[in-house]
Amino acid sequence: MIWLYRVLFLPLLLLFSPYYLRRMLKRGGYGKDFHYRLGLIKGVPPRRKGVKRIWIQAVSVGELLAIGPLLSLLDEDDRFEVILTTTTSTGYTLARDRYPTKTVAVGIFPLDFWLFSALAWRRIQPDLVLLMEGERWPEHIHQALKRSIPIALINARISDRSFSRYFLFPFLGNLLLKPLDLILAATEQDHERLVTLGANVENLILTGNLKLDVEIEPQLNREQIHDLIAEMGFVADKNKPEHGMVIFLGSSTWSNEEEAILQAFNDALDAGIDCRLLIVPRHAERHREIKSLLESQSLPFHFRSISKQTPEPVMIYVADTTGELKLLTQTADLVFIGKSLPPCDGGQTPIEAAALGKPLILGPRTSNFRQICEILIETGAAQRINDVNELRKVTVELLQSKDRRVTMSTAARQWHQSNRGATQRTLGEIKKLCYEPDQG
Repeated sequence: MIWLYRVLFLPLLLLFSPYYLRRMLKRGGYGKDFHYRLGLIKGVPPRRKGVKRIWIQAVSVGELLAIGPLLSLLDEDDRFEVILTTTTSTGYTLARDRYPTKTVAVGIFPLDFWLFSALAWRRIQPDLVLLMEGERWPEHIHQALKRSIPIALINARISDRSFSRYFLFPFLGNLLLKPLDLILAATEQDHERLVTLGANVENLILTGNLKLDVEIEPQLNREQIHDLIAEMGFVADKNKPEHGMVIFLGSSTWSNEEEAILQAFNDALDAGIDCRLLIVPRHAERHREIKSLLESQSLPFHFRSISKQTPEPVMIYVADTTGELKLLTQTADLVFIGKSLPPCDGGQTPIEAAALGKPLILGPRTSNFRQICEILIETGAAQRINDVNELRKVTVELLQSKDRRVTMSTAARQWHQSNRGATQRTLGEIKKLCYEPDQG
């Protein structure tokens, strides 16, 4: 099967290259250290005797943030060292900025062609390979099998789309799941789906979602939040002191969603609510697209990439930067979770916002975090909307009702606190793979 994959890889890469090239040019940043994508990994230090080298692949920003606590625990143990790779340009920037002291090298994951993959493997020479969430690469897995190196899928998720693909192509289970030495499922639903798709039950463990253990750093106090709000140029209307100013956040928004939340924001203003709009797009590279939208309306706005401090008060603030979502979310009174409103699909993570106790609005398409979103709705921490009209209606209702927001906030914090511990469980299973039980 691996030979068929190898034969088809380059023709398929050429076939889809116009799409990926257009996407890379639009987002930018993919040219930096491009040699890594060809397997020419640099900066890998010599192996140290008695130290287990772990190669972790996390595709993008969300996964990289999720493994932060795990990297800290591994860094505290002198028996381990980590080489971290990622796929996206924003992920690569974040990994280099955030984890230089917790890893011995940071790089970009090679294209999954046998030559590029083999080159990277020869340079990295890991003792254990960890793949995050949905990362399942046939050549990468084959290189581990070829060298008898254990390979594990941690925080394993099976999205609706992946679940359907496995059913359409049953051989994928044998190619991508059966060879794995360990699979640590993020949720009960993921565990059930992996069993259905043919994962080895003996190697499949439900450990919980690593993203629930992410620490909110820095945790701002009331004065710091006030200063950050002032930095964004949000100034309360002195003519509306009775309820106070509220901030509506569009979190990790995708194309077309900014227009929808802008409509909801304008409805709130028309309803007499003293509110401000904070937009944190999922891809900072969409600066021009969002600027064009905001230039078509009359409310003053500012982009964080121009300067953090606004020169004058504004109604709309766009944080087109990387790695600041958790910081900025702390200023919000109400949060819409992006990539969940059609035509977008899948949904971004609601976990960090819930951990911060923020009332959440979720679009209809949250399959990437289906079980978590359903529980958040059941516990009263989030409210589901089905379309733009419902978003506009619910946004106004929640911004008008402080009592409802407080109730949702309490539910969100309680849910988060009761679902932590995945990092320690994951670390325990990693140690078992690396060492005999009496040494672990």
